[in-house]
Amino acid sequence: MSKHHHHHHRDILAPAYTGRLSIDPFPALRLPDEETDPEATYRFIHDELMLDGSSRLNLATFVTTWMDPEADKLMAETFDKNMIDKDEYPATAAIESRCVSMVADLFHAPHLSTTDPASATGVSTIGSSEAVMLGGLALKWRWRAKREAAGKDTARPNLVLGSNVQVVWEKFCRYFDVEPKYLPMEKGRYVVTPEQVRDAVDENTIGAVVIVGTTYTGELEPVAEIADALDDLAASGGPDVPIHVDAASGGFVVPFLYPDLLWDFRVPRVASINVSGHKYGLTYPGIGFVVWRDPEYLPEGLVFRVNYLGGDMPTFTLNFSRPGNQVVGQYYNFLRLGRAGYKSIMETLRDTAVRVGKRVGELEYFTLITDGTDIPVVAFEMAGDPGFTVFDVSHELRARGWQVPAYTMPADAEDVAVLRIVVREGFSADLGSLLAEAIEEVCAELREKGGGHTTAQHFAH
Repeated sequence: MSKHHHHHHRDILAPAYTGRLSIDPFPALRLPDEETDPEATYRFIHDELMLDGSSRLNLATFVTTWMDPEADKLMAETFDKNMIDKDEYPATAAIESRCVSMVADLFHAPHLSTTDPASATGVSTIGSSEAVMLGGLALKWRWRAKREAAGKDTARPNLVLGSNVQVVWEKFCRYFDVEPKYLPMEKGRYVVTPEQVRDAVDENTIGAVVIVGTTYTGELEPVAEIADALDDLAASGGPDVPIHVDAASGGFVVPFLYPDLLWDFRVPRVASINVSGHKYGLTYPGIGFVVWRDPEYLPEGLVFRVNYLGGDMPTFTLNFSRPGNQVVGQYYNFLRLGRAGYKSIMETLRDTAVRVGKRVGELEYFTLITDGTDIPVVAFEMAGDPGFTVFDVSHELRARGWQVPAYTMPADAEDVAVLRIVVREGFSADLGSLLAEAIEEVCAELREKGGGHTTAQHFAH
């Protein structure tokens, strides 16, 4: 009997953890010589992944970590569909188109047909990262076309944005050769102001980015007030600068909690909006959307007409092949929840966030920066110097299984260090109480032993 057959035989007869995978060291960096049976391979990888900890206790991420079991099932059934094959998978393509329509409608895009989903101008993307790149490209191309039509120089496009933007905006500027003009924050103010935006834009500005639901604190920047300032500027002969709203985190919260707040296409200066389905759209990663006010805001030159697998297909994406199951998961949520369902979930998340914030704010150690009312995010800093830092608190919470990130604020407010809790679907009031208790205990212990760890954790947005 060959060595291989002998091994295989042993694996079949051996108790679970005495097969080859459990005994022989496994090659990590090159392909193993022999095949292994599926069950043992599954167990080997499954066990290693336990070290990731529970995604549900990760309060650092905005990304969805729980969905209905029915959604899990639908998504598992559609892993194998390639979204880009619109001809082969017409049902998936239709579902994507309906999702884009629903998002555009939620954001009050004008001129939408109630019967034709193609009347919405937008695409689904892999998260807001791709959506931001596409939104930025459309701004750059429209600016360039206007300048060329006026016989002006197009060499130095710039984009006005706060130093509080998510890192993907820095990537957009670097990858697509746009100069970023960062507006500084200051201690106690972590959003941009209308005056800052108005003073920063010039004739080379392709657009101004305004965030609805900032990464650092979850605050809403004043879209309508910024638009007013830019309207005045344009009316007095200054540059006419469009706004792109980065609603990655707030786009599926604000319409349900604050339907009267003007931040979307009801503000005429807003040209485009991106949103993450995998954040408060309540879908697993990675799904996002970018929608434009109407077709004229998406330059035709960016859209490729592809004769692909037998059909004419307009595409505007950076990614080509990708699984259809994320769009299917998003569509499931839209149908399952509707406006009423999203509203009740967002209200519940806000109430949980506010309750956790209130309990943390009552501890002598902390001052709240955001209390969970804008979007369900609570950010807080140390009150005075209790002898330990937010980094110590974060480190000790991790030892109890909770991931609560500590990080310093953006440019010109770097001396402020905060802890941030993102409340997501699946984070119950009960878990909220347990977390608040854990924070209280950790602080009491740190006070007793006089501080702890000085190193800052790496913070990924």
